[in-house]
Amino acid sequence: MATLGIFRSTRAFRPQQSFQKYQIGCIELRRNLSSYLVTPNELAEALKKSPPSPISPEPRVIPLCAAWFLPNDERKGIEVFREMRIPKARFFDLDKVIDKRSPYPHMLPSPKTFAEAMSSLGIRKEDTVVVYDSKELGIFSAPRVGWTLKVFGHPKVHVLNNFKIWVDEGHPTESGELYNVECNPYPIPQPDEVKVASFEEVREVALDSNKEGAEGVQVIDARPNGRFTGKDPEPREGLSSGHMPGSINIPFSAVLDPKTKAFLPKEQLQKLFREKGVDPSKPIISTCGTGVTAVVIDTALEEAGFGTPETRRVYDGSWTEWAQRVDTSDSLIRKDE
Repeated sequence: MATLGIFRSTRAFRPQQSFQKYQIGCIELRRNLSSYLVTPNELAEALKKSPPSPISPEPRVIPLCAAWFLPNDERKGIEVFREMRIPKARFFDLDKVIDKRSPYPHMLPSPKTFAEAMSSLGIRKEDTVVVYDSKELGIFSAPRVGWTLKVFGHPKVHVLNNFKIWVDEGHPTESGELYNVECNPYPIPQPDEVKVASFEEVREVALDSNKEGAEGVQVIDARPNGRFTGKDPEPREGLSSGHMPGSINIPFSAVLDPKTKAFLPKEQLQKLFREKGVDPSKPIISTCGTGVTAVVIDTALEEAGFGTPETRRVYDGSWTEWAQRVDTSDSLIRKDE
């Protein structure tokens, strides 16, 4: 049974290991986890070879639970983490590792805040991190946390596809409070701003929508269709629903298997995006309510081979920022009749 709380160690360094052993460990991990999305069987095998041991000085595989639910949902991520999780998993709190100075939820944290969070989780720069969601939702917030780690340059990041299948296939689970983990010094990173779209950039795209000579940047909105059309309210009180001019609605659930709640196969994702009119040769910005499920779409685009890491971005503030900042005179919130 896990113990309560997280122990913060003052130990600053770990023993020096030979480059050869480190290199062999990295080769084994790459062999086991060959793609960004990993299956439960792949993760299970990787954990057997490189478990998240607090005493191991070599690169480890760390399961990282990113369970999160919408504000109008009574469930809490930390509660489902306590109820059932992958053994030795850590918990990433999506409501806390954020820019707390911002009025908008889930904005990317500062590099210092990110480094402090990784250190408190006992994650080292050389560790392979596999982010996963709750069993109930399958795929929801884990891609956002995986993307956050990639923005801040963590070298080896994957997303489990998914924890529901992990449980259904009979892989081990545990329950209880948080583990004691040793803090490890995590370097303050330089964020990769190419992956992030700002309000100003998205506003320019919306204003240029359908204009001759515009760059043709595509905006994909991952919110449910009712919120996109303006017929249904937003889950955050007082926030207008609707959509940006020229945006394409692909609810994040459309890229998931309705039964397993895992990502659809590559061919089905390609077919879906083509049917929705997405051009793989043009830049794409993904958006949603607060920048969480936008990354479900961004991950599906990556799996489908639509765009590149340089041509795909995520609008960090998403609709929550958009609906509060646009000028009503610009007609940048559209509703279907």
